[in-house]
Amino acid sequence: MFRDVPRLELMAASPGAQELINGIRTSPSSVMRVDPAQKHHGRLAIPAKEGKLVSIGGVGVKFKISGDETNRAFSIVEHHVQPRTLVPPHLHHDTDEYSYVVEGQFGARIGDEILLAGPGDYILKPRGIPHTFWNPTDKVARLVEIISPAGFEKFFAEAGELFTQGPPEFERVGALAAKYNATFGWNEWVSELTKEYKLKLFG
Repeated sequence: MFRDVPRLELMAASPGAQELINGIRTSPSSVMRVDPAQKHHGRLAIPAKEGKLVSIGGVGVKFKISGDETNRAFSIVEHHVQPRTLVPPHLHHDTDEYSYVVEGQFGARIGDEILLAGPGDYILKPRGIPHTFWNPTDKVARLVEIISPAGFEKFFAEAGELFTQGPPEFERVGALAAKYNATFGWNEWVSELTKEYKLKLFG
């Protein structure tokens, strides 16, 4: 007998249903109130000057967002790369990197592809593909690096400690990279790129 009666009309016709509906609409407990600051550990803005800065032989690293703040989803650092400086070719086994160029220019080799990026451009460096990047200009260049998932930013922190005593043996830097599941290599790229773009290897 109720087949043709809309379900809401049936509900409204039930004893006490309207009082129940009104109670849901007006009850304070029916509205979830979440403090957004709790999700971000109290930090909702990061000033441009904020962040510890370390140097690893011509490549500056400023730490902006740690993996602890994102449940290890990602971390963000800024790289300030000195003129004509080449980052050693390497491969991440479990990390993707996304670079946003803020200032200057960057060259990059990703696998067999060589590209040049300027302000506003992105460079994608997927895991499992060897890559390197460099500053081909005579001025400092700057990019924002998004590391996903987080973790490799800790390599930069430890490498910064190594460089405080002067350039360490490259084997020590390679061993540190291996600790964070990355591999240095592709040395033939270094000779080719330094000659082609008048670069020097970081260190």
